[in-house]
Amino acid sequence: MCAKEVESFEERKPRERKPKSAEQALAALMRLCARSEKSSGDVLRLLQQWGVPESERGGVLDKLIKNRFIDDRRYAGAYVREKSRLSGWGWRKISMQLRAKGVSQDIIKEALLEIDADDMQRTLQEKLRRKLNSVKASSDYELRGKLFRYALSQGFDYAEISEAVAAVVDGYRG
Repeated sequence: MCAKEVESFEERKPRERKPKSAEQALAALMRLCARSEKSSGDVLRLLQQWGVPESERGGVLDKLIKNRFIDDRRYAGAYVREKSRLSGWGWRKISMQLRAKGVSQDIIKEALLEIDADDMQRTLQEKLRRKLNSVKASSDYELRGKLFRYALSQGFDYAEISEAVAAVVDGYRG
């Protein structure tokens, strides 16, 4: 870089974002929520990032809920379907992520009832079979441990994992 480029680089400052008014935030969120599902927690985080005064955030959220732009039950149901079917996550990981997004525990429990236990077990076994191809282990014990830790990281329950690891490893050796 030449001296002039360094000077101009140093002069640049991060753009200060002008706080949005409650009306501007509401309009922006209506557009955003019309394109994709958002949770109430997502909306509150956006309102905070945009600098909307705390006293006005509740009113914006209430208007979005009243006009059905935001519905945590609908959001949780869609999230559970997507993450269990497409991403292959277990119910624990899905539950933790929904909690992090500000969805209430009652709604999470209700949404998780949509997951079919047999489908979840098939998904877990399929993931473990794929993982088996890349795992390097010197013993059966080590192999089972690595598969078990992988399945835990994917959000599956201990009992589900035990059954699936046994089925996959026994089928691999058999």
